Amino acid sequence: MEWFQKILSEEWNILPAGGLTGDAYIAEKDDKRLFLKRNSSPFLAVLSAEGIVPKLIWTRRMENGDVITAQEWLDGRTLERDEMKHERVAELLYKIHHSSELLHMLMRLGKRPKTSDQRLKQLREYSVVHSLSEQHKEVRQAIHILTEFLPMTRNTKLSVCHGDIDHHNLILDQSKRIYLVDWENAKIADPIIDYGHVLKWYIPKTDWDDWLNLYGIEANANTLKRMYWYLIINCLEYIIWHLLRHEHHKVAKRLNKLKELTDDVMTMLI
Repeated sequence: MEWFQKILSEEWNILPAGGLTGDAYIAEKDDKRLFLKRNSSPFLAVLSAEGIVPKLIWTRRMENGDVITAQEWLDGRTLERDEMKHERVAELLYKIHHSSELLHMLMRLGKRPKTSDQRLKQLREYSVVHSLSEQHKEVRQAIHILTEFLPMTRNTKLSVCHGDIDHHNLILDQSKRIYLVDWENAKIADPIIDYGHVLKWYIPKTDWDDWLNLYGIEANANTLKRMYWYLIINCLEYIIWHLLRHEHHKVAKRLNKLKELTDDVMTMLI
């Protein structure tokens, strides 16, 4: 907190904003509020210029090399789950996935895409995958699906993806404008990792075609196979991540999700 107090006068009251990093704060003075963060990525400036995150007010570099950013504080709220089907969510994701400015900046920052072949190869190299496969039918089915659907994931146009689409990360302000925050997991990848997550976990299947039309594409069998490929490999990677940290209750929850995904695919193929 002392980093922020060195920049702002003592008239500002600075409070932790929560979050995993502990580097985010809220500064208050009279009727003014700012969202402060330490060592945000330079990517933030482009996101602000594109209107995807709240406006960047200023950036300051400290003597020790730390960079402090201040963003506009929004009087708004996070989206409810059923609001994820709104047209404005589809429009915002489309804007992100088709922004050459965002893509060029991530590439300048050294981000490089990891292909689906690389991800599957890396997954198979984890020693725990063999034991998981022996113990859980859904894991065996998942790896089989990843192998069968892998060709569908090749030769797709890659773009900037948020990588952690959750209704808590979407902010609706008083003017009904939507912002997408928390970009720590940003990557260059198949945009279906973002909108496929929205479809599966927020949109009723009966509305998938309509929502995809709002986004700007038409659903077909290959699109769905690609979508489930990424949903399944993400789920497996989380299972491994939790298992290596001995978070067995979280492993169990992810296994339930994995079973739902593989059951979906089996139904789709019938």
